[in-house]
Amino acid sequence: MSQSAPVAADERVKSEPFLTKLMKRPELGAMAGVVLVFIFFAITADSSMFTLAGVMNFMTPAAQLGILAIGAALLMIGGEFDLSIGSMVAFSGLFFGVCVVTWQLPLIAAIPMTFVFAAMVGAINGNIVIRSGLPSFIVTLAFLFILRGLSLVGLKMATGGSTQLRGVRDATENDWLAPFFSGEAFGSLFAWLAEKGVIDTFKSGAPKVPGIPVEILWFIVMALAATYVLLRTPAGNWIFASGGDKTAASNSGVPVNRVKVSLFMLTACCAALVAIITVMDAGSTDARRGFQKEFEAIIAAVIGGCLLTGGYGSAIGAFFGSIIFGMVVIGLTYTDFDQDWFQVFLGAMLLIAVLFNNAIRKRVTGER
Repeated sequence: MSQSAPVAADERVKSEPFLTKLMKRPELGAMAGVVLVFIFFAITADSSMFTLAGVMNFMTPAAQLGILAIGAALLMIGGEFDLSIGSMVAFSGLFFGVCVVTWQLPLIAAIPMTFVFAAMVGAINGNIVIRSGLPSFIVTLAFLFILRGLSLVGLKMATGGSTQLRGVRDATENDWLAPFFSGEAFGSLFAWLAEKGVIDTFKSGAPKVPGIPVEILWFIVMALAATYVLLRTPAGNWIFASGGDKTAASNSGVPVNRVKVSLFMLTACCAALVAIITVMDAGSTDARRGFQKEFEAIIAAVIGGCLLTGGYGSAIGAFFGSIIFGMVVIGLTYTDFDQDWFQVFLGAMLLIAVLFNNAIRKRVTGER
């Protein structure tokens, strides 16, 4: 009687060690970076950096960049770039400013119109990329200059020669939607905490931190929503598939072109959200708003684990990558270091992140 051959274990049910699973997470490098940057500033910076007021100081710019970085991360996972996102902040800020100041529209009309306007520009970007077959790097690089130039020309036309449009705060301060896009949230809670002695106060008894800046709340909500979409919905699978192998994805029924155009539209809307928040906080808009933010957003996404080749990345990684930026750009003001070291940090972090991500990818896929 012949002995039957042993049945091989099914690879689909094979369990992986925890360390292997951890190493596959794209946000691992960004999380480690946050820890290292925290340790660095804990040693070198003034202790006030990590008080409640200090945390709000560095989380505010991190949130504004992070909203852009999350949109950039989703687009990069989908296999494309958008180098016009910084100029889109200025251009959509111009449109929003004209809506509320020149046309005197209420926010309930101006805000949706701004998002629709931005989405249309994003759709133009995406359709040119899809229909022409040109790399998105080239198309959006062209739009970086086009939108920046249109912002300059448009502001001069709207103001009679100035590159800054003022009067936004006066036009929106009594609008019921303003607190959702400007100022601090949970002011009554922070006042109560100050009264109970839980948080620091001024001599007058007013809290040193009057609330949570609304951009931080938008930042957190967007990171959670984007992570849920990527990991728990068919749309997330489509995004990964479109960036990984668009031919195979298309053959499997994934609407690759529609996914990519939608991601361009989403990225433009992220820029519009940052424009609305910053314009309302500043009370004005100008042509240099969002300058070079496209590069910082992409670097934050890369630090967060996004591969330049697409098909791999994480919204939470972009979240932590943006926090690193905020900690460094504000943290340097709490130290004796020259703040121009921030530029060195940008380049170094990009190079380190790309090397780290490539090493992890080769380890996971077995490439040499």
